[in-house]
Order: sequence, then C-alpha cells, then structure tokens
Amino acid sequence: MGMYASHLALVPHIKELIAAFRKKSEEFAHIVKMGRTQLEDAVPMTLGQTFSGFASILEAELLHLDQAAADFLEVNMGATAIGTGICSEPGYAEKCVKALAEITGWDITLAKDLVGVTSDTSCMIGYMSELKRIAVKMSKISNDLRLLASGPRCGLGEINLPARQPGSSIMPGKVNPVIPEVVSQVAFKIIGNELCVTMAGEAAQMELNAMEPVMAQCCFESVDLMANACDTLRTLCVDGITANEDNCRREVNRSIGIVTALNPYIGYEHSTEIAKKAMETGRGVVELVLEEGILTQEDLDTILDAKNMVRPVKLDIHPKC
Repeated sequence: MGMYASHLALVPHIKELIAAFRKKSEEFAHIVKMGRTQLEDAVPMTLGQTFSGFASILEAELLHLDQAAADFLEVNMGATAIGTGICSEPGYAEKCVKALAEITGWDITLAKDLVGVTSDTSCMIGYMSELKRIAVKMSKISNDLRLLASGPRCGLGEINLPARQPGSSIMPGKVNPVIPEVVSQVAFKIIGNELCVTMAGEAAQMELNAMEPVMAQCCFESVDLMANACDTLRTLCVDGITANEDNCRREVNRSIGIVTALNPYIGYEHSTEIAKKAMETGRGVVELVLEEGILTQEDLDTILDAKNMVRPVKLDIHPKC
C-alpha cells in the first residue's frame, strides 16, 4: 500500500508535464516544419504536432501505469508465515482488509490465494515495467528535444531550449542541452532499477521472496526519480522552449521532401523524377515543377499550403502531365 500511495503522489507530476507539452502544441500549431524518418527528410508537419505527440505518448503510458498500480491494492493480510494463516484469529484477514479500506478510502481486497501471493512479487515487477516504459518515452522525448535544438547555426535549429549553464570552458557561447541530458540519465537509472526488480522477483524460492527489500528500494527510488525528472523537464526546459519559425519554414521550402505532397496529383513516377533532378542539380522542387509546366503556381500554392500538407485532404487539382 505504501507503493500505491507513492504512485498517487507521482501522477500529478506526470500530468503537469503532459499539460506543458499540450500548451506548447497549441502555441506551435501554426508552425510548419519537416518531419523526419531515420533522420532523413520525410514530409511536412507542424511543430505543434510534434509536441502533441509527446503529450499523447505520455498520456497513454500513464494509463498503463495506473492499471499496474491497482495491483498494489490486493493484499495478503493474515497470511502470517507462508500464507496458511497459522496463529491468526479466524476472520482476522477479512476484518483487517475492511478496516484498511475504510481508513484509506481505497478499494483494498484480500488475495484469493494467500500462499501464492506471499512469495509472489508480480505487483512490483509489473509496476516497474510500466514505469520503465515511461522512462523510455521520457528519454526519447529528451533526445528529440536535443536534436530539434541542435546548432544553433549548423544543426536543425528548429527550437530553442532555455540556457541553463555555460556549455564549454574552451568554446565561448556554447550552450548545452543539459536538462534533456539529465532526464535521459534519470531514465537510464530507472531502466536499471527495473532490471534489478525483475531479477529479484525471479529469485523467489519456495514460499517466500527474501529479495523484497531491494525491490521496494528500487521501486520507491524510481518513483521519486521520475517525479523529479518530470518537474525538472517541465520547469527548466519545456515551459521556456521557443520556436525558430522562419528557419522551420525555410527548411520546408527547400526540402525535397515536399515532393511527396505532389504524389496524388502528378504520380509517384513523375514525383521521383523531380526529386532526383532536384538532388542532382541543387534546384528546388517548386522551381522544377513550374519549369516543366506540370502544375501552375496557383495549384502548387494550394497543394503546398500548410493546412493541406499536415492532414489527409483531397484537392481538385488537374495537372498538365
């Protein structure tokens, strides 16, 4: 039940981080940028969609974590030594569980098989597994923030992270993404703790698991680490992120990736030819399409309008090819 209380204390920290990402997604909803797959130019999207995605994956993981935490409410009170209930008064377990439920207000239940659950630590294994999933997502998000802010001149430079400390004693003006970096390191620690809990759970022998102390320590520590990581990322990074809107749009305009938006209108084969020629000559997609007379400027403006490139849409366009 102590772990359930810790879980309830953790939830608001995760929800506040999710809300911060949602707020940024609304702030950046109008900014078009290039999406990337395997670090290569893909198709346009909005910066708001990027941050909305961060919020959504954390929301989904929090739901799983809530479900895993519910297992902590099944207790083995009255099991005594190995689950047989020896030396306990008849009815003690039921009375105890009822009293605990009344005191806490939680839906506490008595396990059906006290012998089985006395040596079983699945609740901690399951919870740490779900917490690890959140840690993995937090690290992934931190990696993305570092990439999006890379530069400032020779990287992606799509966003600016708040400067928190000088980045180098030899390179003047360098500012490192220290907050996302520390969050990733916290994630690594939680992932390690999850493995420790897994191995300790596997080490149960016969009717008791003598390794529960290290399991509990890892669980409580990981919850505290996650709460602090969420607060640190939110207050010292996410809340202060700004966008380089001009750079985002410029990169979209000069990207070969926008040729994908032309597929439904000029066909994959013709789009491939345009993309290849753009790569070989260094010229822009729009310039080449206009030169070949495939589409009019008006058609291109419609197809490449931001609102038409970031959602499913069917346009009344009739190419000349």
